[in-house]
Amino acid sequence: MSTRIDVGRARAETPGCATRAHLNNAGAALPPRPVTDAVARHLDLEARIGGYEAADAAREAVEGFYDAVAELIGAHRDEIACTENATRAWDMAFHSVPFSPGDRILTTTSEYASNAIAFLQAAQRYGVRVDVVPDDEHGQLSLDALAAELGRGGVRLVAVNHVPTHNGLVNPAAGIGRLCRQAGVLYLLDACQSVGQLAVDVEDIGCDMLSTTGRKFLRGPRGTGFLYVRRRVLEDLKPPFLDLHSARWTAPDRYEMRPDARRFETWERNFAGQIGLAAAVRYASALGADAVEERITGLAARLREELADRPGVSVLDRGERRCGIVTFTVDGHEPARIMHTLREQGVNVSSTQGSRHFEPHPGPAAVRASVHYYNTEDDLARLLHALSNLR
Repeated sequence: MSTRIDVGRARAETPGCATRAHLNNAGAALPPRPVTDAVARHLDLEARIGGYEAADAAREAVEGFYDAVAELIGAHRDEIACTENATRAWDMAFHSVPFSPGDRILTTTSEYASNAIAFLQAAQRYGVRVDVVPDDEHGQLSLDALAAELGRGGVRLVAVNHVPTHNGLVNPAAGIGRLCRQAGVLYLLDACQSVGQLAVDVEDIGCDMLSTTGRKFLRGPRGTGFLYVRRRVLEDLKPPFLDLHSARWTAPDRYEMRPDARRFETWERNFAGQIGLAAAVRYASALGADAVEERITGLAARLREELADRPGVSVLDRGERRCGIVTFTVDGHEPARIMHTLREQGVNVSSTQGSRHFEPHPGPAAVRASVHYYNTEDDLARLLHALSNLR
C-alpha cells in the first residue's frame, strides 16, 4: 500500500472521518476543511458586503480556478469552463456539436442514463444514429470494434465514459483517443468518475471535450463541475444557449461568442462553489494524481479480495484495469436494504439498480462501495464486519 500520502493528516482535515466509514465517494466524497472553509469565507463575504461586491473582491480567487483546473488535467486555462455540475458540462459539450441527419454517434454499453437520454433526444431531433460499440473480453469498450465502426465512416462523435458509474472498470480512454484522432472524429469523454481518483491528462488521452463534477473524487462542493474543450475544436462548436457572459451583443442583429471555453458558461453562478472547487483541485494537485491513484486502487483491490473470500458474496467488477469503485451482491439480501442497514451502523455505501442502458443483458442490482485515499483498512473492516452481521 502506498505511503506517499499522509493519510493521518488527510483524515484530520476531513471531519466526517471521525464518525463514519465513508465508502460512497463515487456518490459524493467528504470535502476537506480547506474546501469548506473557502466556501464559507465567500458566503460570509457575500453576507457582509453583497454578492456582486464579493465577486469583485474575490476576482483573483475566481480566476485562479481556471489555472488550477488546467494544471490538474494538462490543459490551457482558456480551454476550461466552470459549470454547475457534470451533467450540465456534458450537455453543453454534446448539444454544441452541429449534427446532421445520418450522422453516427458511437458510445459504450455502459453509458450513463443522462447521456443515453441525450443521445436519443439527438436521434429524434436531428435524425442521427446511435451505435453501441461492444465490449471486449474484459468487459470494457473494445478498441478493435471501435476501429471497425470508425472505418465504416459517417461518425460525427464518439462519446464514452471513462469510468462507468456501476462497476470498477476503467475504459481505455487513451486508446479511444488515438483511434478518434486517426479518423478525424470528435471525442467527448465523461470523466465524472475518474477525475480525482485517476491521473487524467487530456493530452495523453487525446479527447476533444471532457466533463466532470466537483462533488465526487475531487472532494469539492456539490453543485460544481467543469468542462474542458480543446482549442482546435472550439470554433466548430455552437453552445445550445448563450448569454451576456458567453457572447457579446455587438449590434441590434449581431453577437460575437467568446473566443475561449467560457462561451459554455453563464454569467450567473455559484461563486462560493467555484472558489471551493478551485480549493479542492489544488488540494488534489498537492497530493499528486499518481499517489492518489495508487492508494485508491490499492485499497479497492484489498476490498475486492476480502469480499471475494466471503461466503455468499459475489464481486461484480469487470475490466482489465480497475479503479476505486467496488460492486458486489450478498445472497439473500437486497442491495438497497444493505445500504440502509450499513448506514445505520456508520458505514456509507450506495446501491446500483443494474441499469446498463445499452447492454443486452443488464447486470443485477448491487452494493457499490467506493474508496478514497483518506479511507483506511479499518474502514474496510467496518464494512466487512457490518456485512457479517446482516440478518
